[in-house]
Amino acid sequence: MATTESDLPFEALYDASALADFDAATKLGAPGEYPFTRGVYPSMYTGRPWTMRQYAGFGTAKESNERYKELVANGTGGLSVAFDLPTQMGYDSDAPLAHGEVGKVGVAIDSLDDMNTLFDGLPLDEVSTSMTINAPASTLLLLYQLTAQQQGIAADKLTGTIQNDVLKEYIARGTYIYPPAESLRLTSDVFAYCRNEIPKWNTISISGYHMAEAGATPVQEVAFTLANAKEYVRAAMRAGLAVDDFAPRLSFFFVARTTLLEEVAKFRAARRIWARIMKEEFGAKNPKSLMLRFHTQTAGVQLTAQQPEVNLVRVALQGLGAVLGGTQSLHTNSYDEAIALPTAKAARLALRTQQVIAYETDVTKTVDPFAGSYVIESLTDDIEDAVTALMQQVEDKGGAVKAIEEGFQKSEIERSAYQIALEIDGGERTVVGQNRFTIDQDDKYEPLRVDPAIEAEQAVRLEKLRAGRDNAAVTKGLDALRRAAEGTDNVLLPMRHALAARATGGEVSKALREVWGMYVPREQF
Repeated sequence: MATTESDLPFEALYDASALADFDAATKLGAPGEYPFTRGVYPSMYTGRPWTMRQYAGFGTAKESNERYKELVANGTGGLSVAFDLPTQMGYDSDAPLAHGEVGKVGVAIDSLDDMNTLFDGLPLDEVSTSMTINAPASTLLLLYQLTAQQQGIAADKLTGTIQNDVLKEYIARGTYIYPPAESLRLTSDVFAYCRNEIPKWNTISISGYHMAEAGATPVQEVAFTLANAKEYVRAAMRAGLAVDDFAPRLSFFFVARTTLLEEVAKFRAARRIWARIMKEEFGAKNPKSLMLRFHTQTAGVQLTAQQPEVNLVRVALQGLGAVLGGTQSLHTNSYDEAIALPTAKAARLALRTQQVIAYETDVTKTVDPFAGSYVIESLTDDIEDAVTALMQQVEDKGGAVKAIEEGFQKSEIERSAYQIALEIDGGERTVVGQNRFTIDQDDKYEPLRVDPAIEAEQAVRLEKLRAGRDNAAVTKGLDALRRAAEGTDNVLLPMRHALAARATGGEVSKALREVWGMYVPREQF
């Protein structure tokens, strides 16, 4: 018998007997109503399409600004910012540990000056900005707010998302800084700060995407993401926040694979599970607290360097699956990302892929077109049962943090990734152009390259910044930040004052490391 990516049964034929006990009123409801299986909004895309985002950022803030302006001119309604590794890890570009990584996988942002350059000339009150940043998410959010303030834009006009999901970093990516308890405290402080200061901002994007990229199955992706989400809700409530004060601003981030039917079912199951958790476990009353709103990115891990143009087909199918699954925003990968940073042409083609789905197909003319499908509803139920069972395993270990400390999620994902690699190497799993339907030689491709001089240029800018600012004000701001970190005050208020005085992101992270320490994985002891 065939199986799904999650190793669940996949029947050759589904008929009415598959849904013999199916209660549509309970399992589906109406679109925009509990349990939100059919989507979080009544009209979904019939009124307007999803937010089309393009993930971009490389080299210097000036270069990235030019790419953003081009994307906006081509119809992008939302920007997604990629930051370089030093920025993600809380180091300035001139730090010894930053050497060789400045501007490589994203844009280098060291200070308010860089953030001003990054968004110069862009209408921050008109575009929605998503920032893929986790451990130092509070720092980058405050720099964004300060930049908007200097442009005369009030904080309550800003819309967007910070990823701010550090728990998955311990599981799948590794760009953590502080220990889990302190990271959860920082996340809760962001929730409270945005409720008062930036009310339209999505304070967290709880990510299954990176776990999927590390090898998680669809069931693992949803189960571990929702288990992490429960941990964030508990942390916020322990900090004194009422669930309906912050839960409406929670958002999620999932992958879309080429296995289109299972992916559609996955998104539907995730919405239904989350609505039940929020209602029954956390007692949420506001319907918006029950909505699993999510961003989707097509599967970077499924892109191939061989015959890269085939990736255009993969991305189109993945994007279609995300739309049929009811995503709120979508990023389509560029076909050349398995080789290097995307060229401007490749990024434009990725955006055009979404525009073709939105404006040339008929999938936006009706809400949830797969509702009642024998196969989709059966797969949705199967995934729901498997996700619930795996989440219970996490709960039995004491919750997501305890399970992370045991290495449970990481080991489960590594096992799945190893199995996939074996299947590809053995030819049991077809990857077009890589292990089947290959050609002797690919066409020549000229990748986008990052200028290695960027690191030196960024170091010069930092030297001038430190020489020209009021260093007494910076010291005062950082001292206030340390005092807040030692106590229970919200750290974002003194952090904002320090950044406004032109403290660098590295200096802010260093101040917090001095109080909270750094996380060392268990296997490194």
